[in-house]
Amino acid sequence: MGNDMKRIFPGYSRWCRQKYILDRMSLRDLNTAYFTYPAIQTYILFLVVSVISAFYFMGPVTPVIISVTCGVVVYPIVWYLLHRFVLHGRWLYRSRHTAALWKRVHYDHHQNPQDLAVLFGGLHTTLPTIFIVTFSLGWLISGLAGACAAFATGLATTCFYEYCHCIQHLSYRSRLRFLREIKRLHLAHHYYNEQGNFGITNFICDRIMSTYYAETGSVPRSATVRNLGYTGEECDRYPWVAALTGDGAPIAAKTEHAGS
Repeated sequence: MGNDMKRIFPGYSRWCRQKYILDRMSLRDLNTAYFTYPAIQTYILFLVVSVISAFYFMGPVTPVIISVTCGVVVYPIVWYLLHRFVLHGRWLYRSRHTAALWKRVHYDHHQNPQDLAVLFGGLHTTLPTIFIVTFSLGWLISGLAGACAAFATGLATTCFYEYCHCIQHLSYRSRLRFLREIKRLHLAHHYYNEQGNFGITNFICDRIMSTYYAETGSVPRSATVRNLGYTGEECDRYPWVAALTGDGAPIAAKTEHAGS
């Protein structure tokens, strides 16, 4: 994705050269980095266009409101399913054709959780997913106006998720209890046991699917929390991700749990 971004957005290389490391940044630093990141700017651009389009094609208001509501509801469900079964699954790295994709969209983030360049979702994966899920849902409910409104909702939710995700890895303690709590739960996913707490701002699906844990002591510590199981025999048998890292040595799970 990095090379694709460099081709599409000339400013991406310049942004990456800043080397934004979240545990060394202030909230002001994050805000600057967030709003200058090409993918976030793209989301905002499409969001504005989608909102204008929704009003342009607007018919009855109620179906459009239903489309927006459904967009809000479906987003955490889709995120949970993708995060748990795709990003934490093992089939992507077992194919040479999808190994680089898996490495960029999730493995690198678990290897280097404070590196902002690999925290943001890859635009080539996020934008099509948001569009397919929300636009089609809105279209079924309320035609083109509903589709545009639902797509705008998905984009706005993505921006919110991405910002909260940044806060969760930032060396910053928010005064908001909500942000402190989701940060605590997410850091447990990164530093204690990656097989739970798959949500970012919403952990309802985790509760329903029995993958939620409020305290680290309630589940065993995972040995694969940093390498997602890509180590040992898996690394030897499916070497494509290791080859892309340059040194071929995935980071082992650390024993400490990052605080909030």
